[in-house]
Amino acid sequence: MTDNTLSVDDASTRPRRTQNRKRGALYFLRDLLVIFVVALLVSFLVKTFLIRSFYIPSGSMQNTLQIDDRIIVNQLVPEVVPLSRGDVIVFRDPGGWLDGAPKPEQPVIVEAIDWTLSLVGLTSPDSDEHLIKRVIGLPGDHVVCCNSLGQLSVNGVPLDEPYVVKPDPSSPVSADDFDVVVPEDSLWVMGDNRYNSKDSRYNTETPGGGYVPVDDVVGRAFVVSWPFAHWSWLDAYPTVFDAVPSPAEER
Repeated sequence: MTDNTLSVDDASTRPRRTQNRKRGALYFLRDLLVIFVVALLVSFLVKTFLIRSFYIPSGSMQNTLQIDDRIIVNQLVPEVVPLSRGDVIVFRDPGGWLDGAPKPEQPVIVEAIDWTLSLVGLTSPDSDEHLIKRVIGLPGDHVVCCNSLGQLSVNGVPLDEPYVVKPDPSSPVSADDFDVVVPEDSLWVMGDNRYNSKDSRYNTETPGGGYVPVDDVVGRAFVVSWPFAHWSWLDAYPTVFDAVPSPAEER
């Protein structure tokens, strides 16, 4: 009798248990969707306001950065954190620096995936619309090259630049001499691979005269994130510029 009663009760509750399982599965899927959307939103906000990933398309910053390296950029620079000499920065083309070659066409599905991943900073489809160089001169700085030792100087102080790649140790740090005063709200930037970098020196005929407006700076690169074998913090070499006075105190 007792067994029959249990059997009847099991049969009567079976549809309810099935319904509860279905409802639980729906709640689980709903929670997963909410978590995914929140994670996507947080990643989007982080990528938009804090950090962003870029890849390196050329050898102008060797040996600091290699072709196809991926870097993480702090986008709080310069709006929140001020720029410093020696910073490695990513900036938008001020006009005429890039050759303007059209992008190769990709299948729609590939572009859609690339766009989606770019929302969370996992890809950077617009890397080829940006440049990366090292800040040498801040607004008002007097930048001159080269002295009798082949050195560059800022505000009268010669620099010993360990990050520079030259054809020969005895070569000057620039193949071409220059003498500039950086305008207000602008920067003078140079690649570490000095004999293979189209930087401020070689864009003097562009609308901006070779200077980079501070407003065009996307942020400061602070780490190489990929490949893992290249992982490293990017050094701004502050000791190189420690002795450089403000423009008003130039020697």
